[in-house]
This record gives sequence, structure tokens and C-alpha cells, in this order.
Amino acid sequence: MAYHDNETLKKEYGKLVKQKSPKVTLLKNCLWAFFVGGGICTIGQLLNNGYKALDFSKQEATTLTSVTLIFLGALLTGLDIYDSLGKRAGAGSIVPISGFANSIVAPAIEYKKEGYVFGVGAKIFNIAGPVIIYGMLASIIVGIGYYFFGQ
Repeated sequence: MAYHDNETLKKEYGKLVKQKSPKVTLLKNCLWAFFVGGGICTIGQLLNNGYKALDFSKQEATTLTSVTLIFLGALLTGLDIYDSLGKRAGAGSIVPISGFANSIVAPAIEYKKEGYVFGVGAKIFNIAGPVIIYGMLASIIVGIGYYFFGQ
């Protein structure tokens, strides 16, 4: 092998990375995220309207809508549909509440083979755990700020 200086190696490596890297189409990715996220939100609004039409109060309809979306996200994750959708939709499938359900169920399914205690029980919050912790911490900080400055 011939001797190459460091700059030549960096250039060759850069060319190889550029050649092997998948081509990213930003517009296509944004459209997928927009339509999938919008579709999930539209389903949520339809559910909410349906629950209200069944004479549930606004608060009950909102709660039932959240529970239904979480159930559907978990069910579709178990059927390996949600993850496939997430590969195309990106944040469009992660941001809605169904994405949170996916972040809980996916590790549980993945680690089930390690047992219910050391697999599912120990790993279920791998992805969602930090979200829960930082969400709680942020709500405490906002609550304290509101208590002292918002009254």
C-alpha cells in the first residue's frame, strides 16, 4: 500500500462516506412527518368528537381520546405496524401521544425474551423514562415559578 498523507486519507474517507450515505430528501421526509402526524391528530379529533356525540363531557371525551390513542399506539406497535410507519414518518409518529405508547411498548416487546422481571420490567422505560423524568422536573419548576410569580 502506498504511503498517503493525513489530508489525502481524510479526503478519500469523505468521498467514501458521501458515496455510501443514504440520500436524504428533506421535502419528502417533512411531508411524511406532516401527513402522518396530521393523520394521527385528525383521528384524535374524530375520536374526541365521537365521544362528545355520545354525551360524554368535554373532560371525559378528552380523557377517552387520549386513552384510545395510547391503546391504538400500543396495539399497532405490538402488530409491528407503528414502527414501520415511524421509519417513514419520523417525528410525525413520535410527537403525538401514540408515539409515547410506542416508546413504552417497543422495549417491552424487544426485551421480553429476557424475562418479565429482568427484561420487560427493567427495560420498559429505556426510551420513555427520561421523557417522564424531565417532564416531571419541568412541571415542578414551572409549578414553583407559578406559585411564586404567577399569583
